[in-house]
Amino acid sequence: MGNGQAGGYSAPAKWLHWIIAICIFFLIPVGISLDKVPEGPLQDRLFNLHRSFGVLVLALAIVRVMVRRLYGPPAHYAGLTRFEQIASTAVHHSLYALILVTPLLGWAMMSTYRAEVPVFGLFNLPPILPQSDLLTKIFSKLHALSGILMALLVIAHAGGALMHFIIKRDGVLERMLPASWGPAFTRIQSLFGTPNRSA
Repeated sequence: MGNGQAGGYSAPAKWLHWIIAICIFFLIPVGISLDKVPEGPLQDRLFNLHRSFGVLVLALAIVRVMVRRLYGPPAHYAGLTRFEQIASTAVHHSLYALILVTPLLGWAMMSTYRAEVPVFGLFNLPPILPQSDLLTKIFSKLHALSGILMALLVIAHAGGALMHFIIKRDGVLERMLPASWGPAFTRIQSLFGTPNRSA
């Protein structure tokens, strides 16, 4: 196991973080809207995309856990308060758990319903549980609750990151940015005025 990164996350961890984030920003609103879309080709396509991206998130989450074990996370930023350290750790660990558990719950739900779980039209995942109407209802509720909790934690996580980026400007967000993104984010940050060096 690695000893962590002194200045920030490893390059693989950064790219995995942002790819997974993009997938989740797609999955959550699509998942919420699925039941509101009329039955037909559009709903079928959205269901298939939701399932495919869910499988992708599960695969990437497993790789990310392996990367975290290999490189280790960076030490807490020195300027964080004790409360911020505890909150950050709790949110990070919860999100790690949810990006693994939520797709698994969806896979379990589809298995008990005997619905296909396609992966971008390349192949289908096999069922992992026996067919059962009762289990379908249970896993459907668990999947929905897990998705809601993930959405709330993503909002909290993004809000905290933006606070550090726009208000505190203490370099916390930059530790998760790929090096090539630095200049663009510096320009974005400049739109919010001159940083308060006394903060």
